Amino acid sequence: MIDEMRIRGLGVIDDAVLPLGPGFTAVTGETGAGKTMVVTGLGLLLGARADSGAVRAGAAQASVDGVWLVPPQGRVAEIVADAGGELEPAGDAAELYLSRTLTAEGRSRASVGGRAAPAGVLASLAEELVVVHGQSEQLRLRSAAAQRDALDRFGGPAIGDARERYAELFHRWRELDAQIADLTGNRDRRSAEAAQLREELAEIEQLDPQPGEDVALNERAEKLANAEELRLAASVARNALSSEEDEPDVATLLAEARRSLERAGDPQLAEIGEAAAELGYRAADLALQLSGFLADLDESGPHELAAVEERRAALGGLIRRHGSLDAALELWRTGSARLAELDDDDDRIERLREEAEQCRAELDAAAATLTAARTAAAEQLSDAVTEELHALAMPDARLEVQVAPGAESAHGRDEVAILLAPHPGAEPRPVARGASGGELSRVMLAIEVVIAGADPVPTFVFDEVDAGIGGAAAIEVGRRLARLAETSQVIAVTHLAQVAAFANNHLSVVKSNDGSVTASSVRRLDGKEREAEMARLLSGLADSDAALTHARELLELR
Repeated sequence: MIDEMRIRGLGVIDDAVLPLGPGFTAVTGETGAGKTMVVTGLGLLLGARADSGAVRAGAAQASVDGVWLVPPQGRVAEIVADAGGELEPAGDAAELYLSRTLTAEGRSRASVGGRAAPAGVLASLAEELVVVHGQSEQLRLRSAAAQRDALDRFGGPAIGDARERYAELFHRWRELDAQIADLTGNRDRRSAEAAQLREELAEIEQLDPQPGEDVALNERAEKLANAEELRLAASVARNALSSEEDEPDVATLLAEARRSLERAGDPQLAEIGEAAAELGYRAADLALQLSGFLADLDESGPHELAAVEERRAALGGLIRRHGSLDAALELWRTGSARLAELDDDDDRIERLREEAEQCRAELDAAAATLTAARTAAAEQLSDAVTEELHALAMPDARLEVQVAPGAESAHGRDEVAILLAPHPGAEPRPVARGASGGELSRVMLAIEVVIAGADPVPTFVFDEVDAGIGGAAAIEVGRRLARLAETSQVIAVTHLAQVAAFANNHLSVVKSNDGSVTASSVRRLDGKEREAEMARLLSGLADSDAALTHARELLELR
């Protein structure tokens, strides 16, 4: 549940703290005092789209901070952990701190559990924490999708499991159907791809390129093209190291130096002589390498250079077609499997069709199971909501939830419609056409009260759910909100004393005006203050004796 919320710089609210807590909280106040900003602020905390126009005039930014009490483990804790946030221990529960800041320029920042996070994380948490009902939600109830969702929530696991199974099969069947359509509709393209791939693989097989061969051929061609210069350089270097002529070379000079040092008989000079011997061995090794290099040049000739250039040209054509030699080798590695797949089109289509037929049969069975579950739940929901409407000052109303065949979609093959007959003898009509605003408010509340028993929601927020009603109907709305608060936290923005009377926590949004800046604050009302606010809601006068008497009578109804 929401334990506390603080709003700063939002609309007419300068700085207000809302102490909420368990049970039923009623929020009242004069028109324009900022009651709606309470719901707006809560919406921001729950990931709603940020509107810079909501920032208080003259303020640089608006901010909303909230403290939730949540289970220390479970889906909420997982979302917070994934966002990098933390929960604070609070007895058997945990405290979750959420915040949202909106600048006058339109920039928005969110924080989850002390860590900056995208607003989308707040929206994910909202799905686990709160259901908000306002005028827009009443309009949404007119949609077929919302009516189907209401029935599915009421149906619980019986519908949830059937719907999940159906959706899994539906998506699998659509995937198989798409594969078959691709294979059958693109035969010519796939046949052309197979022919081209077969030709490319044959070319690669004939050339049989090796990894890095293009680089090695480039180096060999450059070497052969400069053979004479290389031969001269290598010959001079080899003769300097070890010459077959009588001229002194490095090897001879090092040998002479070593013998001279050894004859001296000095240990230090003997050590230097050994180093000279090592240099002699190294010089002989280098001379041998140079001899091999010269022998390789002598064995090559114009014929080898021509062969190298021919091979380079062949590989060059392959590289131009595939982008690189590595790409050609990769095609050789994977192309055979792709070619086998293309050549197997007919057999594959047949296998896919068999699998699709089997999937379709299972889908038909799953759709029938889902329809049966919805039909059974629809009858129960109809009876339960009708009973609630009788208690909400609609004694002759009858609600029907119909499940009829509809278009196939990922949600099933059912079209769910909520129908209302407000008077005896009246034909049930869709709530979109058969319910007034006040009746729609009560239908929505009745549905939520009934569904809450099957699918509890941690927190409900109602923004003027009592619009368009009054008198006895308003009293029953208050009773039903109090009943809903037995299993969930309920926060209701209301302008009716009959509704506010049933709250265990009454908050008043108080407006003051200093002549230039309007600011609002929130006060918790008890005793005489609450009676005065109730009287104001009833008559517009907080000090009317008749209104105060009526207010006390209402408070005694709890």
